[in-house]
Amino acid sequence: MQIVKTVIALQDAVKAFRAVGKSVGLVPTMGALHEGHKSLVVRCRKENDVVVVSVFVNPTQFNNKQDLLTYPRNLEADAKLLGDAGADIVFMPSVDEVYPEPDNRVFNLGPVAEVMEGKMRPGHFNGVAQIVSKLFAWVEPDRAYFGEKDFQQIAVIRAMVKLEGFKVQIVPCPIVREADGLAKSSRNVRLSPALRKIAPNIARILRESCNFALSHSVAETQQWVIDGINAFPDLRVEYYQIVDALSMQPVADWNDAPAISGCITVYCGDVRLIDNIAYRK
Repeated sequence: MQIVKTVIALQDAVKAFRAVGKSVGLVPTMGALHEGHKSLVVRCRKENDVVVVSVFVNPTQFNNKQDLLTYPRNLEADAKLLGDAGADIVFMPSVDEVYPEPDNRVFNLGPVAEVMEGKMRPGHFNGVAQIVSKLFAWVEPDRAYFGEKDFQQIAVIRAMVKLEGFKVQIVPCPIVREADGLAKSSRNVRLSPALRKIAPNIARILRESCNFALSHSVAETQQWVIDGINAFPDLRVEYYQIVDALSMQPVADWNDAPAISGCITVYCGDVRLIDNIAYRK
């Protein structure tokens, strides 16, 4: 496994594989890696000759400076996990390497980026588009792998790919969960033992809402989930939206779209957790 820290070294490493006809897969990450990230690398390993993983906490996608400061970082542990998972090239750049000058690009990502996370975190998805577009331009991957925990982000990246004309296949990968159902997240390490016991109720109530939805309306299901989670003193729903799984736009009826998902953000104490559930696939 090669660990590279500059764009030139990254491109040289990829070109060496391309020169002998190898296919290239990319897994963009922000580090603090866990089994969810590892599953992306393993999937990428199965479907490509070469696995490139980026490890970079991207400052332009944080609209909350405190969240950026407290985002967990452990490069040594990340490198070990990636080596075990079968990565070939790991790109661990500095902020100055990625942004030698400010990136002032503004992407017209459309309605998929204007709701839910886009509404609650102004500028977040534009920052995602900035870093992912840079990685796609540098690596020119055949496929890129993203976890479905960040459900809306996948739709945004697809919009960016279409907008910029990248020739890359976006591969969504299933959420990896703890034994008690909590979606694996780099932020889970910030949960106190007491909060960690409460957090799985988010996924539990989402699962149970699938049965509730069989005999109730979209609006009733949405409110049932919000009320159920907010009943726990240390859980607070920031939003819960039931949406068209492709357009990310809210639906009013279960027949409004062929695929429908529920997307949620919950504060567990002061830790912001996201999750989602599919009602219709």
